Amino acid sequence: MAAPTGQAGPERRSGSAWRNAGSNLLTGAEYIGLVCIAIATVVAGVQEVQVMLLHRKVTLPDLLLMFIYLEVLAMVRMYYKSGQLPVRFPLHIAMVALARYLILDMKHLDALRIGAVAVGIVLLALAVLAIRYGQSTYPDAEDESSHKPGIGAGPPR
Repeated sequence: MAAPTGQAGPERRSGSAWRNAGSNLLTGAEYIGLVCIAIATVVAGVQEVQVMLLHRKVTLPDLLLMFIYLEVLAMVRMYYKSGQLPVRFPLHIAMVALARYLILDMKHLDALRIGAVAVGIVLLALAVLAIRYGQSTYPDAEDESSHKPGIGAGPPR
């Protein structure tokens, strides 16, 4: 005999328990992954500082690499706090990584490759701008309370 309407039978409850267990397992794996990424990023940052101290020299590529590490940590923190990963963070990291690549290898790059990397940086910047504009103009329903019109807009006039 089927379960009365509105009540879950044993099969449905069992499926729900498996879904909950699977969801909890995946959430735990996410948190473990976040902790691993954060630890690895901190270790890489410490190693980079050790190299700078050893050479008694800090260069622009070193600073850009440290900035990348900070962006990764900020991305991990944001994902940990909200459960969401803003797509702008990886785009910022990609822009800094391309700038670092240009600075490190400019002597070995031909004009076409330098131009291509520069165009890539500009395209990433435009993507960040478009995403930011879209988020401020068309916010998600859950972001309505934090909606601020315009990019970097100040108080309404």
